[in-house]
Amino acid sequence: MTTLSSVNITILGSASAQPSSTRNHSSLALRLDGDVWLFDCGEATQHQIQKSSVKMGRIQKIFITHTHGDHIFGVLPVLAMRLNGAGGTVDVEDPRAVSAPEDVPSLEIYGPLGTRAYVRNGLIYTHTLLGMPYVVHELRFPTDPPDGDHTALPPHPMERPGRNIAQVDGVWPEIFKGALVTVSAAPILHSVPCVGYVVDELPVPGKMDPQKYIPELKRTKTPMSVMRQLQQGESVTLSDGTVLHGPQKKPGRKIVILGDTYDPSPIAALAKDPCLLIHEATNAHLPGIDPATKDTDTYEIVEERAKSRGHSTPQMAGAFAKRIGARKLVLNHFSARYAGDDDVNEETARVMGRIRELAEGTYGGEVVCARDLMSFEVGARKE
Repeated sequence: MTTLSSVNITILGSASAQPSSTRNHSSLALRLDGDVWLFDCGEATQHQIQKSSVKMGRIQKIFITHTHGDHIFGVLPVLAMRLNGAGGTVDVEDPRAVSAPEDVPSLEIYGPLGTRAYVRNGLIYTHTLLGMPYVVHELRFPTDPPDGDHTALPPHPMERPGRNIAQVDGVWPEIFKGALVTVSAAPILHSVPCVGYVVDELPVPGKMDPQKYIPELKRTKTPMSVMRQLQQGESVTLSDGTVLHGPQKKPGRKIVILGDTYDPSPIAALAKDPCLLIHEATNAHLPGIDPATKDTDTYEIVEERAKSRGHSTPQMAGAFAKRIGARKLVLNHFSARYAGDDDVNEETARVMGRIRELAEGTYGGEVVCARDLMSFEVGARKE
Protein backbone atom coordinates (compact mmCIF):
# COMPACT_ATOMS: atom_id res chain seq x y z
CA MET A 1 0.00 0.00 0.00
CA THR A 2 1.35 3.42 -0.96
CA THR A 3 -1.37 5.69 0.46
CA LEU A 4 -3.80 5.66 3.35
CA SER A 5 -7.35 4.95 2.23
CA SER A 6 -8.91 6.03 5.52
CA VAL A 7 -7.94 8.30 8.42
CA ASN A 8 -10.50 8.40 11.21
CA ILE A 9 -10.65 9.94 14.68
CA THR A 10 -12.91 8.67 17.45
CA ILE A 11 -13.21 10.69 20.65
CA LEU A 12 -13.12 8.22 23.55
CA GLY A 13 -13.06 10.82 26.32
CA SER A 14 -13.49 14.61 26.30
CA ALA A 15 -13.52 15.55 30.00
CA SER A 16 -10.87 17.41 31.96
CA ALA A 17 -9.88 16.53 35.54
CA GLN A 18 -13.22 15.06 36.64
CA PRO A 19 -15.30 12.77 34.43
CA SER A 20 -19.09 13.03 34.35
CA SER A 21 -21.97 10.85 33.30
CA THR A 22 -21.61 12.27 29.77
CA ARG A 23 -17.83 12.74 29.44
CA ASN A 24 -15.05 10.24 30.13
CA HIS A 25 -11.44 11.07 30.87
CA SER A 26 -9.16 12.10 27.99
CA SER A 27 -8.46 9.73 25.12
CA LEU A 28 -8.90 9.58 21.39
CA ALA A 29 -8.29 6.89 18.81
CA LEU A 30 -6.63 7.68 15.49
CA ARG A 31 -7.37 4.96 12.94
CA LEU A 32 -5.00 4.72 10.00
CA ASP A 33 -6.68 2.19 7.75
CA GLY A 34 -6.78 -0.81 10.10
CA ASP A 35 -4.25 0.26 12.73
CA VAL A 36 -5.30 2.12 15.87
CA TRP A 37 -3.18 4.65 17.75
CA LEU A 38 -4.41 6.03 21.08
CA PHE A 39 -3.57 9.55 22.18
CA ASP A 40 -3.82 9.73 25.96
CA CYS A 41 -5.52 7.00 27.90
CA GLY A 42 -7.50 8.23 30.88
CA GLU A 43 -9.37 6.07 33.34
CA ALA A 44 -12.03 3.77 31.80
CA THR A 45 -10.70 4.14 28.26
CA GLN A 46 -11.09 0.39 27.79
CA HIS A 47 -14.82 0.73 28.52
CA GLN A 48 -15.11 3.53 25.97
CA ILE A 49 -13.34 1.40 23.37
CA GLN A 50 -15.88 -1.37 23.97
CA LYS A 51 -18.72 1.11 23.40
CA SER A 52 -17.16 2.36 20.15
CA SER A 53 -16.31 0.83 16.78
CA VAL A 54 -12.59 0.94 17.66
CA LYS A 55 -11.06 -2.54 17.78
CA MET A 56 -8.98 -3.23 20.89
CA GLY A 57 -6.92 -5.83 19.05
CA ARG A 58 -5.81 -3.28 16.44
CA ILE A 59 -4.13 -0.90 18.92
CA GLN A 60 -0.47 -0.61 17.91
CA LYS A 61 0.70 2.55 19.67
CA ILE A 62 -0.22 4.77 22.62
CA PHE A 63 0.97 8.38 22.83
CA ILE A 64 0.79 10.04 26.24
CA THR A 65 0.89 13.84 26.41
CA HIS A 66 1.64 14.10 30.15
CA THR A 67 1.44 12.00 33.27
CA HIS A 68 -1.52 13.61 35.03
CA GLY A 69 -3.88 10.82 36.04
CA ASP A 70 -6.76 11.88 33.82
CA HIS A 71 -4.50 11.21 30.83
CA ILE A 72 -2.68 8.02 31.90
CA PHE A 73 -4.68 6.06 34.50
CA GLY A 74 -6.29 3.94 31.78
CA VAL A 75 -3.04 2.66 30.27
CA LEU A 76 -2.62 -0.41 32.49
CA PRO A 77 -6.13 -1.83 31.91
CA VAL A 78 -5.78 -1.26 28.17
CA LEU A 79 -2.40 -3.01 28.14
CA ALA A 80 -3.75 -5.94 30.13
CA MET A 81 -6.70 -6.35 27.77
CA ARG A 82 -4.83 -5.69 24.52
CA LEU A 83 -1.84 -7.90 25.41
CA ASN A 84 -3.79 -10.87 26.78
CA GLY A 85 -3.00 -10.07 30.39
CA ALA A 86 -4.01 -11.79 33.61
CA GLY A 87 -3.40 -11.56 37.33
CA GLY A 88 -0.40 -13.64 38.38
CA THR A 89 -0.88 -16.55 40.77
CA VAL A 90 1.52 -18.17 43.20
CA ASP A 91 3.22 -21.45 42.22
CA VAL A 92 1.30 -21.82 38.96
CA GLU A 93 3.27 -21.95 35.73
CA ASP A 94 2.07 -19.49 33.11
CA PRO A 95 3.78 -18.84 29.76
CA ARG A 96 3.03 -15.14 30.25
CA ALA A 97 5.57 -15.04 33.09
CA VAL A 98 8.46 -15.29 30.62
CA SER A 99 9.70 -13.04 27.83
CA ALA A 100 8.08 -13.11 24.41
CA PRO A 101 9.91 -14.47 21.35
CA GLU A 102 11.89 -11.82 19.46
CA ASP A 103 9.73 -12.09 16.36
CA VAL A 104 6.60 -10.92 18.24
CA PRO A 105 6.10 -7.17 17.64
CA SER A 106 5.79 -4.83 20.62
CA LEU A 107 2.98 -2.44 21.41
CA GLU A 108 4.71 0.94 21.50
CA ILE A 109 4.09 3.63 24.12
CA TYR A 110 5.46 7.17 23.85
CA GLY A 111 5.39 9.73 26.63
CA PRO A 112 7.43 12.08 28.83
CA LEU A 113 9.74 11.04 31.67
CA GLY A 114 7.87 8.90 34.17
CA THR A 115 5.74 7.04 31.63
CA ARG A 116 8.00 3.98 31.69
CA ALA A 117 8.23 3.94 35.47
CA TYR A 118 4.46 4.29 35.85
CA VAL A 119 3.72 1.40 33.50
CA ARG A 120 6.43 -0.85 34.94
CA ASN A 121 5.51 -0.23 38.59
CA GLY A 122 1.80 -0.60 37.92
CA LEU A 123 2.20 -3.93 36.14
CA ILE A 124 4.67 -5.39 38.62
CA TYR A 125 2.92 -4.32 41.83
CA THR A 126 -0.42 -5.60 40.54
CA HIS A 127 1.21 -8.92 39.55
CA THR A 128 -0.09 -8.48 36.01
CA LEU A 129 1.12 -10.98 33.45
CA LEU A 130 1.06 -10.11 29.75
CA GLY A 131 0.91 -12.42 26.77
CA MET A 132 2.69 -10.05 24.38
CA PRO A 133 5.48 -7.47 24.71
CA TYR A 134 5.41 -3.70 25.01
CA VAL A 135 8.03 -0.96 24.88
CA VAL A 136 8.06 2.57 26.30
CA HIS A 137 9.94 5.38 24.52
CA GLU A 138 10.38 8.51 26.61
CA LEU A 139 10.63 12.05 25.26
CA ARG A 140 13.27 13.61 27.50
CA PHE A 141 13.27 17.34 28.20
CA PRO A 142 16.63 19.13 28.52
CA THR A 143 16.14 19.23 32.31
CA ASP A 144 15.53 15.46 32.48
CA PRO A 145 18.26 12.87 33.09
CA PRO A 146 19.31 11.62 29.64
CA ASP A 147 19.54 7.98 30.70
CA GLY A 148 17.89 5.56 33.10
CA ASP A 149 14.33 4.42 33.71
CA HIS A 150 13.43 6.64 36.70
CA THR A 151 12.60 3.56 38.79
CA ALA A 152 14.59 1.01 40.78
CA LEU A 153 12.39 -1.89 39.68
CA PRO A 154 13.75 -4.21 36.99
CA PRO A 155 11.79 -4.43 33.73
CA HIS A 156 8.58 -6.43 33.53
CA PRO A 157 9.14 -9.78 31.71
CA MET A 158 7.26 -8.43 28.70
CA GLU A 159 8.93 -5.01 28.65
CA ARG A 160 11.47 -4.48 25.91
CA PRO A 161 14.18 -1.78 26.03
CA GLY A 162 12.91 1.61 24.92
CA ARG A 163 14.59 4.75 23.66
CA ASN A 164 15.20 7.89 25.67
CA ILE A 165 14.71 10.51 22.97
CA ALA A 166 16.51 13.84 23.34
CA GLN A 167 15.25 17.08 21.84
CA VAL A 168 16.75 18.49 18.67
CA ASP A 169 16.43 22.28 18.43
CA GLY A 170 13.63 22.26 20.97
CA VAL A 171 11.49 19.50 19.42
CA TRP A 172 11.47 15.73 18.98
CA PRO A 173 11.50 15.22 15.19
CA GLU A 174 10.19 11.97 13.69
CA ILE A 175 10.01 9.91 16.87
CA PHE A 176 8.25 7.41 14.61
CA LYS A 177 8.70 7.03 10.87
CA GLY A 178 6.71 4.47 8.94
CA ALA A 179 6.14 3.81 5.27
CA LEU A 180 3.18 6.21 5.11
CA VAL A 181 3.21 8.33 8.27
CA THR A 182 5.63 10.11 10.61
CA VAL A 183 5.07 11.39 14.15
CA SER A 184 6.97 14.31 15.63
CA ALA A 185 6.48 16.03 18.97
CA ALA A 186 7.23 19.26 20.79
CA PRO A 187 6.78 20.60 24.31
CA ILE A 188 3.71 22.68 25.14
CA LEU A 189 3.30 24.70 28.32
CA HIS A 190 1.18 23.23 31.13
CA SER A 191 1.56 22.85 34.89
CA VAL A 192 3.78 19.77 34.38
CA PRO A 193 5.96 18.65 31.44
CA CYS A 194 3.57 18.14 28.53
CA VAL A 195 3.84 17.20 24.87
CA GLY A 196 1.92 17.83 21.68
CA TYR A 197 2.08 15.42 18.74
CA VAL A 198 2.10 16.06 14.99
CA VAL A 199 1.04 13.20 12.71
CA ASP A 200 2.20 13.74 9.12
CA GLU A 201 1.13 11.62 6.21
CA LEU A 202 3.99 11.43 3.72
CA PRO A 203 3.44 13.08 0.31
CA VAL A 204 0.85 11.21 -1.75
CA PRO A 205 0.64 10.66 -5.53
CA GLY A 206 -0.88 13.51 -7.50
CA LYS A 207 -3.71 13.19 -9.99
CA MET A 208 -2.64 11.33 -13.10
CA ASP A 209 -3.82 11.81 -16.67
CA PRO A 210 -3.22 8.46 -18.44
CA GLN A 211 -3.60 10.06 -21.90
CA LYS A 212 -0.41 11.97 -21.25
CA TYR A 213 1.58 8.73 -21.14
CA ILE A 214 -0.21 6.01 -23.11
CA PRO A 215 0.75 7.26 -26.62
CA GLU A 216 4.44 7.31 -25.63
CA LEU A 217 4.24 3.84 -24.12
CA LYS A 218 2.55 2.44 -27.23
CA ARG A 219 5.03 4.17 -29.53
CA THR A 220 7.98 2.56 -27.76
CA LYS A 221 6.17 -0.71 -27.05
CA THR A 222 6.72 -0.22 -23.31
CA PRO A 223 4.65 -2.49 -21.03
CA MET A 224 1.63 -0.68 -19.59
CA SER A 225 2.68 -1.98 -16.16
CA VAL A 226 5.07 1.00 -15.84
CA MET A 227 1.97 3.13 -15.31
CA ARG A 228 2.13 1.98 -11.68
CA GLN A 229 5.56 3.57 -11.32
CA LEU A 230 4.39 6.78 -12.94
CA GLN A 231 1.34 6.89 -10.66
CA GLN A 232 3.71 6.93 -7.68
CA GLY A 233 5.47 9.99 -9.06
CA GLU A 234 8.48 8.08 -10.35
CA SER A 235 10.27 8.68 -13.65
CA VAL A 236 10.51 6.06 -16.39
CA THR A 237 13.09 6.03 -19.20
CA LEU A 238 11.76 4.61 -22.46
CA SER A 239 13.73 2.57 -25.02
CA ASP A 240 14.44 5.63 -27.20
CA GLY A 241 15.75 7.64 -24.25
CA THR A 242 12.54 9.61 -23.63
CA VAL A 243 11.99 10.21 -19.92
CA LEU A 244 8.43 10.28 -18.62
CA HIS A 245 7.84 11.93 -15.25
CA GLY A 246 4.94 10.92 -13.06
CA PRO A 247 2.63 13.59 -11.55
CA GLN A 248 4.14 15.65 -8.77
CA LYS A 249 3.28 14.38 -5.32
CA LYS A 250 1.05 16.51 -3.10
CA PRO A 251 1.21 17.01 0.67
CA GLY A 252 -0.48 14.36 2.78
CA ARG A 253 -2.78 14.89 5.72
CA LYS A 254 -1.46 16.54 8.87
CA ILE A 255 -3.05 16.22 12.31
CA VAL A 256 -1.95 18.12 15.43
CA ILE A 257 -3.02 16.64 18.78
CA LEU A 258 -2.23 18.71 21.85
CA GLY A 259 -2.30 17.81 25.51
CA ASP A 260 -3.27 20.24 28.25
CA THR A 261 -1.81 23.69 27.69
CA TYR A 262 -2.04 27.38 28.45
CA ASP A 263 0.45 28.16 25.68
CA PRO A 264 1.35 25.76 22.84
CA SER A 265 3.76 28.22 21.17
CA PRO A 266 6.76 25.82 21.27
CA ILE A 267 5.00 23.49 18.81
CA ALA A 268 3.79 26.24 16.45
CA ALA A 269 6.49 25.86 13.79
CA LEU A 270 6.13 22.06 13.71
CA ALA A 271 2.34 22.33 13.58
CA LYS A 272 1.99 24.75 10.64
CA ASP A 273 -0.84 24.21 8.12
CA PRO A 274 -2.57 21.13 9.57
CA CYS A 275 -5.77 19.63 8.25
CA LEU A 276 -6.92 19.30 11.85
CA LEU A 277 -5.96 20.77 15.23
CA ILE A 278 -7.24 19.19 18.45
CA HIS A 279 -6.89 21.72 21.27
CA GLU A 280 -8.20 21.84 24.81
CA ALA A 281 -10.80 24.41 25.95
CA THR A 282 -11.22 23.63 29.63
CA ASN A 283 -12.84 26.87 30.81
CA ALA A 284 -15.18 29.43 29.24
CA HIS A 285 -16.94 32.63 30.26
CA LEU A 286 -20.63 32.10 29.49
CA PRO A 287 -22.75 34.82 31.13
CA GLY A 288 -26.45 34.41 30.51
CA ILE A 289 -25.99 30.86 29.25
CA ASP A 290 -24.18 28.90 31.98
CA PRO A 291 -26.02 29.45 35.30
CA ALA A 292 -22.82 28.61 37.19
CA THR A 293 -21.11 31.73 35.78
CA LYS A 294 -20.19 34.08 38.62
CA ASP A 295 -21.56 37.62 38.43
CA THR A 296 -18.11 38.96 39.32
CA ASP A 297 -16.38 37.08 36.51
CA THR A 298 -15.20 38.66 33.29
CA TYR A 299 -13.57 36.96 30.35
CA GLU A 300 -10.20 38.30 31.50
CA ILE A 301 -10.70 36.76 34.95
CA VAL A 302 -11.72 33.39 33.49
CA GLU A 303 -8.76 33.40 31.11
CA GLU A 304 -6.31 34.23 33.89
CA ARG A 305 -7.81 31.51 36.07
CA ALA A 306 -7.51 28.97 33.24
CA LYS A 307 -3.90 29.94 32.57
CA SER A 308 -3.01 29.73 36.27
CA ARG A 309 -4.10 26.09 36.20
CA GLY A 310 -2.32 25.34 32.93
CA HIS A 311 -5.39 25.43 30.69
CA SER A 312 -7.03 27.32 27.83
CA THR A 313 -10.29 29.00 26.90
CA PRO A 314 -12.08 28.58 23.55
CA GLN A 315 -10.75 31.96 22.42
CA MET A 316 -7.17 30.88 23.15
CA ALA A 317 -7.69 27.67 21.17
CA GLY A 318 -9.18 29.60 18.25
CA ALA A 319 -6.30 32.08 18.22
CA PHE A 320 -3.74 29.27 18.04
CA ALA A 321 -5.69 27.52 15.27
CA LYS A 322 -5.57 30.76 13.26
CA ARG A 323 -1.88 31.25 14.03
CA ILE A 324 -0.87 27.88 12.56
CA GLY A 325 -3.36 27.97 9.69
CA ALA A 326 -5.42 24.95 10.76
CA ARG A 327 -8.16 23.89 8.32
CA LYS A 328 -10.39 22.66 11.16
CA LEU A 329 -10.40 22.95 14.97
CA VAL A 330 -11.77 20.37 17.40
CA LEU A 331 -12.15 21.54 21.00
CA ASN A 332 -11.88 18.99 23.81
CA HIS A 333 -10.97 18.52 27.50
CA PHE A 334 -13.99 20.38 28.86
CA SER A 335 -14.67 21.21 32.49
CA ALA A 336 -17.14 18.87 34.22
CA ARG A 337 -19.64 21.76 34.32
CA TYR A 338 -20.09 21.41 30.53
CA ALA A 339 -22.07 18.25 29.83
CA GLY A 340 -21.43 16.17 26.74
CA ASP A 341 -25.01 15.40 25.71
CA ASP A 342 -25.51 18.36 23.39
CA ASP A 343 -26.85 16.02 20.71
CA VAL A 344 -29.95 15.28 22.82
CA ASN A 345 -30.16 18.10 25.39
CA GLU A 346 -31.18 21.59 24.28
CA GLU A 347 -29.66 23.36 27.28
CA THR A 348 -26.32 21.61 26.74
CA ALA A 349 -26.54 22.41 23.04
CA ARG A 350 -26.83 26.13 23.86
CA VAL A 351 -23.79 25.97 26.14
CA MET A 352 -21.63 24.05 23.68
CA GLY A 353 -22.88 26.20 20.80
CA ARG A 354 -21.68 29.31 22.60
CA ILE A 355 -18.30 27.69 23.35
CA ARG A 356 -17.98 26.93 19.65
CA GLU A 357 -18.86 30.53 18.75
CA LEU A 358 -16.22 31.89 21.14
CA ALA A 359 -13.54 29.85 19.34
CA GLU A 360 -14.90 30.83 15.92
CA GLY A 361 -14.59 34.48 16.89
CA THR A 362 -10.79 34.30 17.17
CA TYR A 363 -10.31 31.65 14.48
CA GLY A 364 -12.71 32.16 11.59
CA GLY A 365 -12.75 28.53 10.49
CA GLU A 366 -14.76 25.40 11.21
CA VAL A 367 -14.97 24.51 14.91
CA VAL A 368 -16.34 21.29 16.42
CA CYS A 369 -16.84 20.63 20.14
CA ALA A 370 -15.80 17.06 20.93
CA ARG A 371 -18.36 14.67 22.35
CA ASP A 372 -17.60 11.20 23.66
CA LEU A 373 -17.80 8.50 20.95
CA MET A 374 -17.99 11.13 18.21
CA SER A 375 -16.23 9.75 15.12
CA PHE A 376 -15.22 11.53 11.92
CA GLU A 377 -13.01 11.10 8.87
CA VAL A 378 -10.02 13.31 8.11
CA GLY A 379 -10.20 13.71 4.36
CA ALA A 380 -7.26 14.01 1.98
CA ARG A 381 -6.06 17.49 1.11
CA LYS A 382 -7.81 18.94 -1.91
CA GLU A 383 -5.85 19.46 -5.11
